[in-house]
Amino acid sequence: MSSLSLRNLLAQATFRGVTEARAHIFGHVLNPTGQRSAHKILRKNFIGEKVASWYPDDVLKEDPMVVARKEQERLSKLEMLKRRGKGPPKKGQGKKAQKRNK
Repeated sequence: MSSLSLRNLLAQATFRGVTEARAHIFGHVLNPTGQRSAHKILRKNFIGEKVASWYPDDVLKEDPMVVARKEQERLSKLEMLKRRGKGPPKKGQGKKAQKRNK
């Protein structure tokens, strides 16, 4: 009976050694307890660069002519609103200031 358990003990030790050697040679992660780990997720390549390459560069931020045109449009719209009396109030004459003065 003791030889049977000794044989099983030797077989388990050999199997464990072979498993460790295989994991070391092929670069696998040895997980004898079977606990959950994030290794499967972490070994994947990051895809951020690939996803970013799908979209073209932002022309609006790079071209100064586009930025200047947008600023000019904003200023002309603001001027039109001021002529109609709908522009922003001067500093200290807004709704909160009106409420504070009452």
